[in-house]
Amino acid sequence: MSTDGVPGLVALVLVSLATLAIGTYGLRVSRTTSDFFVASRTVRPGLNASAIGGEYLSAASFLGVAALVLTAGAQMLWYPIGWTAGYLVLLVLVAAPLRRSGAYTLPDFAEARLRSRRVRALCSVLVVAIGWLYLLPQFQGAGLTLSAAVDAPEWVGALVVGVVVVVNVGSGGMRSVTFVQAFQYWLKLTALLVPALVLLVIWSGDGRPGTGGGDGWSMPLGAGNQGLYTTYSIVLATFLGTMGLPHVVVRFYTNPDGRAARRTTLTVLALLGIFYLLPPVYAALGRAYGADADDTVVLELPRLMLGGLGGDLLTGLVTAGAFAAFLSTSSGLAIAVSGVLAQDVLGGRYSGITAFRVGATVAVGVPLAAAVLAPDLSVARAVGLAFAVAASTFCPLLVLGIWWRGLTAAGAVAGLLAGGLGSSAGVVWTLYDGDPESWGDVLLGQPAAWSVPLAFGAMVCVSLLTRATVPGHARRFMVRLHTPEVVPLDRG
Repeated sequence: MSTDGVPGLVALVLVSLATLAIGTYGLRVSRTTSDFFVASRTVRPGLNASAIGGEYLSAASFLGVAALVLTAGAQMLWYPIGWTAGYLVLLVLVAAPLRRSGAYTLPDFAEARLRSRRVRALCSVLVVAIGWLYLLPQFQGAGLTLSAAVDAPEWVGALVVGVVVVVNVGSGGMRSVTFVQAFQYWLKLTALLVPALVLLVIWSGDGRPGTGGGDGWSMPLGAGNQGLYTTYSIVLATFLGTMGLPHVVVRFYTNPDGRAARRTTLTVLALLGIFYLLPPVYAALGRAYGADADDTVVLELPRLMLGGLGGDLLTGLVTAGAFAAFLSTSSGLAIAVSGVLAQDVLGGRYSGITAFRVGATVAVGVPLAAAVLAPDLSVARAVGLAFAVAASTFCPLLVLGIWWRGLTAAGAVAGLLAGGLGSSAGVVWTLYDGDPESWGDVLLGQPAAWSVPLAFGAMVCVSLLTRATVPGHARRFMVRLHTPEVVPLDRG
């Protein structure tokens, strides 16, 4: 390894040690099963918002957005816009009622709302599938970052992140991870903001070179009607997918009440808005200075523009932020997946906390192995697929389950299967096929525009056909969802 890689290696070690140290502090106050699953529902809005920002700003946000905008132009800004606006939809439709449900996980909510073990089992499968699909690009991004920073084999970065996440999540659960993720949000913001300011000063001193012009910088997502369809599909997936992401939803169970859940969401909107101002800066500078059009643009730009010790130090800082992104998002996903595995798969064999720790190992181990063996995949595109699956499954379930008394178990199963199978076909196509050429390729590559309406339609139509099976407790349960905690409910 050359001396150029020393700052990156130091950054990796420091971020990993800080993560483990903060997690150890959380371990001191993690004693019960509730601490491990939902931090005993005592996380205040400010801390929770920082933690959500930490886990939500993943490899796609830190590396992928800049690469997409650099490669395909400003139209790719729909991704960060959609990822941020998704929290506005979550605020309006889901945040407070979901917290009042009293559930620990999405399968818990589904079973409590519909009184169906079949719906719960299907939700558990989907949580694990979405979690693993989202974890895969985190590990790939970690390998890419370490390879670019210190010229190490890509599997090394993935392994480092996987081990740190298993140790951190398994030791203290949600309470430990909350402190870690809150710290990592501010580290990520600093790691992008400080180099961006320095690089903008250099750009100004160089005479403010342009972005290079050409059609690529302002090109749409595709040509003609295909491009318009792709745009709408991305918008729908990102706007509606946020509420269906297991690692996002589980954080709202940690708030003390519904009002705190709403305040958390408002704060998250501000934190995400600040962060997403920065990746387009790297994309514009990368185009001006001829950076490689791939996911390494954020990592390569400091050395490309500055060079010397200053470039190495800025690269080390950006590398620290990138690893914080992988660690925080992977930790949140591991919490969500291990919680489901502990309750629905391992609960009969292990006790509560032991089941959670075994679940965390399985939750991380499977996508880690896939990341090492799978072919290269754009991190932002892979995360976009996870959003499409979430929007096509849990979004209809949550919206209808919270706002429509007529939802039945049969309707929920029909919608989850229709949306899940439809969007999963797009995942399989994207992972194993090439770039879109025909309308069929475009429809599978961006399935949300048709798979989300299909899921909603199936849930509504089948529920109407089976209206006699509406759970008897549905009306009372919905009163509980929509009644503020300060209003006493009749317990008689």
